[in-house]
Amino acid sequence: MLARVANNLFWMGRYIERSEHIARYLNVNYFSSLDAPNTQSQDRQFVLRSMQFMVGDPVLNNEVLEEEKVLYKIGLDPNFPASIINNVKQARENANSARDLISTELYEAINKFYHFVLKYNADAFVKNGLHDFTMNVAEMTAILRGKIRGTLLHDSVYAIIMLGVNIERATQIIRIINAKYHDALNAQGSYGDKFSHSFEWTTLLKCAESYDMMRRFYKKTPTSISTLEFLILNPNCPRSVMNSLNQVYHHIKILDPSKAYNKTSTAFLIGKVRSEYEYKYIEEIEEDIQLFIDQILKSLSEISKKMEKEFFNY
Repeated sequence: MLARVANNLFWMGRYIERSEHIARYLNVNYFSSLDAPNTQSQDRQFVLRSMQFMVGDPVLNNEVLEEEKVLYKIGLDPNFPASIINNVKQARENANSARDLISTELYEAINKFYHFVLKYNADAFVKNGLHDFTMNVAEMTAILRGKIRGTLLHDSVYAIIMLGVNIERATQIIRIINAKYHDALNAQGSYGDKFSHSFEWTTLLKCAESYDMMRRFYKKTPTSISTLEFLILNPNCPRSVMNSLNQVYHHIKILDPSKAYNKTSTAFLIGKVRSEYEYKYIEEIEEDIQLFIDQILKSLSEISKKMEKEFFNY
């Protein structure tokens, strides 16, 4: 296939995954705060700042935010590049450019998703439609992943889309960890809420749809160390960074099946990053969480750039 079309498929997968994580972050943060056990986590300004921080638009602590404006900006503002509506538009545009390579069922599902978001009433959304809108976005992206898995041949087209999905998933999980790490730091001390046992770790797991999985695995209340270990290093958690890196490595081998030793290849870089975290202790990460976050985001960005240069450059 043309490199340009491969690039479209890759970014279609990324935008679908990105829109889901932003939607779930809005939903979980907003509604978890209503019954949070401490005053800081219940504070509406605290919640709105967390939302803006997660999408890469942090605000000063003394700036007063308006709830309706923040929700509209992140959800349906066509002029904010990171908004859900823009991510869905970009997913559809990339799907249009690769129409001949994807199934009719997948294309129709993307179109349905696009029209749902485009036609959603902005006034209803910011007043009382947050739950309905974000749950529909999360469910529709799950349907899209099902269509990708169930209506496409598991060949190079599927591998390229899944590369995009898994790189974006790892990136978004790290961004969510970064946001909730800052929230846990800021919320500590409220009603004796300590950093390691902060309510924000429970919220983090729910943002990643991993709360039930984590409770079944550890059989105890989430702490900073168990939450980070589960979402970063556990290879059996489908939302973890380690699982995403394993998936990326598996799919890159379909595009580059060569067994030759090549230190300049994307496959080598992915293998190197994957091996580094496969044998890490969570205690090493917890010593400096911010340093880890910066390093893994840098590594994921390097993988994406190298992949685009090797396979999608046109």
